[in-house]
Amino acid sequence: MRTLVLNAGYEPLAVVSFRRALVLVMNEKATVIEHVEGHPVYGTHGTYERPAVIILTRYVRLPGSRRVPVTRRGVLRRDGFHCAYCGGQAGTIDHVLPRSRGGQDTWENLVACCQRCNNTKGDRTPQEMRWMLRFAPHPPRGGQWSVRGTERADPRWEPYLALAA
Repeated sequence: MRTLVLNAGYEPLAVVSFRRALVLVMNEKATVIEHVEGHPVYGTHGTYERPAVIILTRYVRLPGSRRVPVTRRGVLRRDGFHCAYCGGQAGTIDHVLPRSRGGQDTWENLVACCQRCNNTKGDRTPQEMRWMLRFAPHPPRGGQWSVRGTERADPRWEPYLALAA
């Protein structure tokens, strides 16, 4: 059971275990907004509902911008597991500007790619192959990407994650 943690300004911060969320609530550092029905937690000092969404009582300042780290899984997920060149089922990632030519591992330079297109393209650019990208690669945006642990979001979290988008 996972719990969504909201900052005092209702922006999603993280997803934690219900135990960690319960500790925050019991120490009066957070307040329960929504809880899971029918699955109480029994303690020595009473019975508590399992929190589904909690909000911190004090605002937590986040350092810098929350840039999403580049991962193979993240690139495939961003592109919907579709090849950026042919639109087929993607299983690999490709550097638009090859690494041997100075291409970096950035969201703007990586795309999902099928094995066939990746092998055919090799060490060339799409322009040299006379290929067109089906979309312009960009960093992912929204609450589903900026809040760690929301890959398999609970339906109760949707209104709160929509605020971050």
